[in-house]
Amino acid sequence: MTDLLYFVVPPIKHIEKKKKVFKEAYRLLDLVCDQIQRENLDIKSLYKEPILEAAIQDAEEVFLTIYSRSRETIESKQENGYGIFQLAVINRSVSIYNLLYIISEDKNRYRTLEDSSGNNMLHLAGRLAPSHVLKHRTGAALQLQWELQWFKELQRFMHPSAITKQNIFGETPHQLFTREHENLVKEGEKWMKTTAESCSISAALITTIVFAAAITVPGGSNPETGMPMFRKDIAFTIFAISDAISLFTSSSSLMVFLSILTARFAEQDFLFSLPKRLIIGLCTLLLSITTMMVAFGATLYLLFSRENPWMLGPICGFAFLPILFFVTLQFPLIADLYRSTYVPIFNH
Repeated sequence: MTDLLYFVVPPIKHIEKKKKVFKEAYRLLDLVCDQIQRENLDIKSLYKEPILEAAIQDAEEVFLTIYSRSRETIESKQENGYGIFQLAVINRSVSIYNLLYIISEDKNRYRTLEDSSGNNMLHLAGRLAPSHVLKHRTGAALQLQWELQWFKELQRFMHPSAITKQNIFGETPHQLFTREHENLVKEGEKWMKTTAESCSISAALITTIVFAAAITVPGGSNPETGMPMFRKDIAFTIFAISDAISLFTSSSSLMVFLSILTARFAEQDFLFSLPKRLIIGLCTLLLSITTMMVAFGATLYLLFSRENPWMLGPICGFAFLPILFFVTLQFPLIADLYRSTYVPIFNH
C-alpha cells in the first residue's frame, strides 16, 4: 500500500498544483478586465491581441472571458487580414472553432472569407497544421487522421462550390491538402507498417505456441482410447477453452495485421479504415495473450499444483505479468486510436 501511494500521490499533487495555477491565472485575467472596464479605456484595441492569441492557442476560457466583456472583439483581425475563425482553422483550435460555430449568427459570412491569395476556409484546412499541434497526436497516422477530420469538417461547413474553387496559384483545396501532407502520408504509412509488422510477429508466435499446445495436451492421452488423461478435470476444460480462444484470436489478429501491410495507404484510408483495423488487431492480440496465459496457468496447475496447492498463487501472479506489461505499454495507444477514431471532436 505504501509503494502504491508513493506512485499515486505525486501525480495527484502535481494536478492540484496546476489547477491552482490556472485558477489564479483566470482570476488575474478577470481583475485586469475589471480594471480596463473601470478606466473606460479603448476596450477593442486592448482586447484585440489577447483574443487573437487565445484563438491561436485554443484558450477557450480566455476567449470566453474577453468575449463576455466585449462582443465586438470577435471581429478582430491580424495585420495579414486573418480573423478569429480563420486563425482557429489554421491552428486547429477545436474549442474556439466549436464556440464560434455556436455563437456566430452569420455563418455564411465565414463561408465566403478569402485571404490575399484567394484561399477560402477549406484551403486553410488543407494546410499542414503547426508542428506543436500535431505532436500532441500519437504517431504520424493519427496526425494525418486529425488533419483529415478537420478537412472533412470544413468541407461539410463550406458551400459545395468552395470545394473546387482555385486560389491564385490554381490549386483546389484538395490539391493543396495533398501537396501539404505528402510527407505526412509517407510517414503515416511507415508508422502503420512498422506497428503492424511488430504485432504480426507476436501474433504468429502465439498462434504457433497455442496450436502446438492443442495437439500435445497436458498429461498426455490414454494409449488405448486416445482421450486426454485429464479430460474430466475442470482445469483441463479451462485449458481447452482458453487455448482455443487464444488460437482463434491470434489467427484473426495476424490476418488483420497482414491486411494493414497489404493496404493501399491512400489519404482517405487513414481517416477510418486503417485505424479501425489497428484497433481490432491490437484488441484481439491482447485477448490472445490473456487466454494463452490462462491456458498456460491451467497446464501448470494440472501438472504440478494438484498435489501442491500453494503453487497456484505464484503461477497466477507470474502469468498475469505479461498481460500487465502489454496493457501498460499498448493500452494508451489503443485508447488514443479509439478516441481519435470514434469520439467526435466537433460538437455539432
